Amino acid sequence: MMTRAEKHAHAHRPLTRLVSRFTKKTWAILGVHILFLLAIGLIENLDYSAKVSLFAFLSAMTLWIATKIPAGFVAIALLIFIVLMKAGSQELLYHSLAEEVVWLMVGSFIIGEAVKQSGLAERFTRSILSRAKNKNSILAGVTSILFASAFFIPSTSGRAALSMPIIKQLGKKFSKKEQSALAVLAPIVILMSTSATLIGAGSHLIGIGLLESTVDQTISYVQWFIWGVPFAIITTLFTAIIVKWMLWPRNASKFTGQAMEVTAEAKKTFNVKERKTVILITLLIFGWMAESIHGYDIAFVTMIGAVFVMLPSFGVISWKDGMKSVSWNLIVFVAAATALGKVLVDNGAVAWIEKELFSVLRLVEHGNEWLIVLIIAIVTTTSHLYITSHTTRAVVFIPGLILFSETIGVNPATVVFLSLIGMNYCVTFPVSSKALLLFYEEGDVSFDAKHLVKISAVLMPLYIMAMVLFYFTFWKWMGMEL
Repeated sequence: MMTRAEKHAHAHRPLTRLVSRFTKKTWAILGVHILFLLAIGLIENLDYSAKVSLFAFLSAMTLWIATKIPAGFVAIALLIFIVLMKAGSQELLYHSLAEEVVWLMVGSFIIGEAVKQSGLAERFTRSILSRAKNKNSILAGVTSILFASAFFIPSTSGRAALSMPIIKQLGKKFSKKEQSALAVLAPIVILMSTSATLIGAGSHLIGIGLLESTVDQTISYVQWFIWGVPFAIITTLFTAIIVKWMLWPRNASKFTGQAMEVTAEAKKTFNVKERKTVILITLLIFGWMAESIHGYDIAFVTMIGAVFVMLPSFGVISWKDGMKSVSWNLIVFVAAATALGKVLVDNGAVAWIEKELFSVLRLVEHGNEWLIVLIIAIVTTTSHLYITSHTTRAVVFIPGLILFSETIGVNPATVVFLSLIGMNYCVTFPVSSKALLLFYEEGDVSFDAKHLVKISAVLMPLYIMAMVLFYFTFWKWMGMEL
């Protein structure tokens, strides 16, 4: 046994003091980072810059999920790490603020503030509340409205931008836990409903365009509608059930509060600001839908709308109010996080992952139909874990998948449809979707990254299973064949 003096000396050794200063969680995170270093260091086909970028990306994901360090700080620190390690230029940091998603979000916050200040958000909230019997029926109403929006707003970002002020307004009637559940439910429902229509995401149009130009096949709007709507309804339904089961407080439905009463406010005529905002939003939707005609992307159209709502004398809100409405903390995080995902593509890490995945696909060249569908579903559904941009996933994967389908002698149109449906799943990390980013760490109505990981652990296997089951039942009955 050690004497008291020996125990005292042992406790005050430098190494002992260092070990005792950190918690078990901290040591576990350090251990994970060491494993990342060893695993990435053993990859022979990756060059130095790609290895550094991959390590930084994995580190960011770990720290976002496992720590309470501000997400923006983590993203910027790891971007600086990449530059300091000579794996990227200094412009990587500067140009991150030039990303499309950054300006889309700036415009969305400003328009959202106009919807709020004009009174439209309150009016819409009262309309939902007046028809609801309890808080559970409010969840069902919100889910239905967000699902329906996929048919006339051709952008997950646009749908998230328009729903954000409504969700914030509804959140005032709910507890903190209920607000968090709403903040998760809204963007996930928006993402799940994307599969219902051909115009639900830009990646659909990219995939169909590549299909037409490569093998002269296509999938019409009507055909996609027939295949996509039932799948989107089922996945949206079990998504809402899972979110409610995992995050919604058990006693939430036992009280309704004053918000459930139909008030005279809900029946008032539209004021001048509300009319202006309705006209602007209508024009915005037309602008988003007509992107292929006028050539301006959704972010630019959104910024035009933001400028109009802040016009002196004629606008809905002032410049000062518009700038105050923007969550600059979130903007910086989004800019840096998007740059982290982009550098994976630029430095070749994604190309290496793609090559490895397609080598796995070739193993099923002579496999049965079940195995082929399952592998396509797994590869495309998990692609959001390392390619954060929905559009980039389509650009990177679709050409290779078309080539794969021709190599093994299956129908390219079916492979492309299944792949695009799989790529629509992007729930695990906030950075995997612009819709999720809009609600992430945003004011009172926000969610924790841990929520997404927990939900995805249950939802992703179910989504893959749903794809396989739909193919061998409904889709086959409707004429889909490999």
